Amino acid sequence: MLTILYRGPLASCDYDCSYCPFAKRRDTPEQLRADRAALERFAGWVGAYEGEVSVLFTPWGEGLVRSWYRRALVELSWLPNVARVAIQTNLSCRTGWLSEASDRAALWVTYHPTQVPYDRFLGKLRSLPVRHSVGIVGDPAHLADARRLRADLPAETYLWVNAEEGRRYTDAEAAEWSRIDPLFHHSRLAHPSAGLPCRTGDDVISVNGDGTVRRCHFVPETLGNLYDGSYRAALRPRVCPATACDCHIGYVHLEPLGLYDVFAGGILERIPAAWPR
Repeated sequence: MLTILYRGPLASCDYDCSYCPFAKRRDTPEQLRADRAALERFAGWVGAYEGEVSVLFTPWGEGLVRSWYRRALVELSWLPNVARVAIQTNLSCRTGWLSEASDRAALWVTYHPTQVPYDRFLGKLRSLPVRHSVGIVGDPAHLADARRLRADLPAETYLWVNAEEGRRYTDAEAAEWSRIDPLFHHSRLAHPSAGLPCRTGDDVISVNGDGTVRRCHFVPETLGNLYDGSYRAALRPRVCPATACDCHIGYVHLEPLGLYDVFAGGILERIPAAWPR
């Protein structure tokens, strides 16, 4: 099966998080039309692909406030060759449309305490008819929010914690976050990756809006183009050329970490196989 991380030109977001460079950024109408056309082209390619495929949308901005991302998630979820289609989202969109998706659709939801009233966010989570994980950035200012969310979520909903970029956690601090997310140790420190076997560039690829294929979002080397098929000849088992990998959508594919076993059946939506604990 081929797994694709798709990131189109969309770079606008309706939130204003202090740690995000795309906060409150707006795309022009021309940029939005280009993003829509790129996504529709990609969805058409997925439908014509002769083989099983899984897709994770990883937009720089917020995709689900755009009708074309909602439509793509629903339509792709019903294709017989799509094993899973998921998207990273802040869940600021309405959620009723998700009832039209099949059970192969999933959400990777991030909670931003400074951006949305807690009760509104929790209410949306409770209304979701599709598989989902929920997460939060490990900012000490948000520890109480994370504890509250963990207490209010159903036991079967996994709440993950991403280490805050640039923050070094003491063992005591890490222990507090690990009580919320027992897998926090995977995010706490960057993983040394140079020379280690990784699935990216073999059965996992990154695709941008014009179809350029790279092994992942974090390695700039181009493998070819999705739409002319030139990427196929470049696919093979590979080792990581980077010194370290500190993002879940990257290091989950590092084979020595064994995270395909930890997240078996839920790689794209970040749901551990053995959850709830």
